[in-house]
Amino acid sequence: MAKVKSVYVCSNCGAQSPKWIGKCSSCNEWNTYTEEIHTQKKNKPGQLNSPFSGTKPTLLNDIQTGKFLRISSEDEELNRVLGGGIVPGSVILISGQPGIGKSTLMLQIALSTQGKILYITGEESDEQIKMRADRIQQPVGECYIYADTEISAIIQQARALQPNVIVVDSIQTMYLDYLESSAGTVSQIRESTAELQRFAKEQNIALFIIGHITKDGDIAGPKLLEHMVDVVLYFEGDRNYAYRILRARKNRFGSADEIGIYEMFEDGLKQVKNASQVLANRHEEAYSGNALGIIGEGSRNYLIEVQALVSRAVYGTPQRSATGYDPRRMNMLLAVLEKKCQLPLGYNDVFLNIAGGLRVDDPSIDLPLAMAVISSLENRPVSPDFAFVGEIGLSGEIRPGRKLNQKILEAQKFGINTVFVSAYAKSIQSSGNTKIIYLSRVDQLPDLLNS
Repeated sequence: MAKVKSVYVCSNCGAQSPKWIGKCSSCNEWNTYTEEIHTQKKNKPGQLNSPFSGTKPTLLNDIQTGKFLRISSEDEELNRVLGGGIVPGSVILISGQPGIGKSTLMLQIALSTQGKILYITGEESDEQIKMRADRIQQPVGECYIYADTEISAIIQQARALQPNVIVVDSIQTMYLDYLESSAGTVSQIRESTAELQRFAKEQNIALFIIGHITKDGDIAGPKLLEHMVDVVLYFEGDRNYAYRILRARKNRFGSADEIGIYEMFEDGLKQVKNASQVLANRHEEAYSGNALGIIGEGSRNYLIEVQALVSRAVYGTPQRSATGYDPRRMNMLLAVLEKKCQLPLGYNDVFLNIAGGLRVDDPSIDLPLAMAVISSLENRPVSPDFAFVGEIGLSGEIRPGRKLNQKILEAQKFGINTVFVSAYAKSIQSSGNTKIIYLSRVDQLPDLLNS
């Protein structure tokens, strides 16, 4: 009879301890140890599929590139995020909040990608997958559905089918029979991913793995999981809004700055071709607290509407709230405006919002947010024909943002008459009817408001 023992495993780094401890000695995280039951292994890891054979070390100069062709999906947004298509033999991890649309996105990709596709479902039956496919109403290619959660059976079926792409939904439901711990534990997630990765590399099959996230927004399981895979994608968005963002956090085959934008409908996710048109709402009537900014994500630039509400604090301590923007950055921005523009923001509640339910990290959004705050405080609107691009420093100076020429070109396409940029920007190319106005300090912003 196999010997059973209890060990404690850190859910963050995978370190093991014979007893529970509050702080992990490896990653210094608190309260991450969970109990798992381990027994003697029936098989050794790696016996589920044969190891690499017949290979020898190759001189780097003798290795020729360009032999493989990327698998092109009909989803242009995914192709952009991955760097031009799906690389054969790559392992791609995609995660997101529950109900955000991860399974719907991966099923659409499975239905639209050329070649044999094996969709492994551990959370739904094959009938449920069929119902979702009928709702999406996409042409079904050579897509096979297999409902199972045992890794050895999955690899056996995949070896017989020899697909071009495998989709696993989700890795938290998969398990290895020689591990006695339950599915979803650190050891099961780590070893299951290792076996699937080994098989995908051996057979040169692209592998998509759907992973759950924790309440803190991190991928559930050991942090090692993100280091094992080639690409890490996050599917983000607010469930109360229709727009979704596919963002690359790691990409060994392309840029990690690219994003894909989708809109959720009853019949699935639709690609957003012109993000500026749907994210920047140019009202016919100007409202106070609204301003247009231009941000860049990878090779894309688009206009976005930022909103601010400043009101008198009636409950003592002023409230600070930001949706789609870093709250710490917001506090810094408000302190600069109060210091340099002599604005009484310390006695007011301030609420910031990025329209569309998106989260923005581009520092160029500082200038339009500051303009929106001043507009709401003064209760005077900003002209809808104005757009702002610039980063604000602690001393109140306005710094130039990245890819300024491309952002100005995007403003021109959208019909913006005037773009306000940093006076320290160099080699700006203005074309068409778009006027460029240079600003050097934040105390110049109140003069831009309509009377």
